[in-house]
Parts: sequence; structure tokens; C-alpha cells
Amino acid sequence: MTHNLLGPEPTLLPEHTDAQAALDSGTDPSAVAAEHPDYSEAWATLAERSLADGETVAAYAYARTGYHRGLDQLRRAGWKGFGPVPWAHRPNQGFLRALAALGLAAERIDESEEHERCKTFLADSDPAAAEATGLK
Repeated sequence: MTHNLLGPEPTLLPEHTDAQAALDSGTDPSAVAAEHPDYSEAWATLAERSLADGETVAAYAYARTGYHRGLDQLRRAGWKGFGPVPWAHRPNQGFLRALAALGLAAERIDESEEHERCKTFLADSDPAAAEATGLK
């Protein structure tokens, strides 16, 4: 990702080593979310699973939780509501995946304004995130 020297610095979320290890080792994302409720990747995983299973309302709820937990962390990391949130930084991916899942779930329940807002937010955060998640 190239950085605009006149724009804000990219925001990098902190590592969640224990939660990441649990999820990577195959621990059920529900258990990871219960033990680490601020870990957006667990919520994103639950949302993606629910989308795949046709459980759109559950997906929307999981995605919104992961999205809001990620926004809280972005703000604590100095993000001012705009600027790059690089996909290449693994800790950012949970937030970005939750945002994409929220957009997809919103589209499925005909909430078009939310869908468009999520698409724009994702692309503005990092075009690579829109490409990786398919929300473009």
C-alpha cells in the first residue's frame, strides 16, 4: 500500500496474540469471542459463517459487533474517522472483514444505504480489503 505523504498515517491495530492463536488453532469463534469480546476477527468469522449458512440476521448482528469493537480500537489507536487502515496488517483484518460482512448482510436485508456506506468505508480504508473480501 502506498502512503499519501500529505494524508494521515495508516492506523495499525494492536496484536491480540492469545485470541489470534486460539482462532488459528481451530477454537470455535464463539468461544474466542466470549473470552476476547474485543477481538473483531472472532466476530467477523462468526458473521462470515452465518452468511454462508443463510443466517443473515445473525450475520448482521455478529458483523455489527465486530465492526463497533474495531472502531473503538481504531479510535484508541489514534484514528480520527478517516485515513488508511491497511489490510496487510493482520490485526486490522478482523475489523475490515466485519465491515465487509456488515455490508453483505445489509445488502441481503435490502438496507442499501448501509451496504453502500460499508462499501465506501472499506474501499477508503484500503482497496486491498475490498478486493480480499469481495465487497467492492
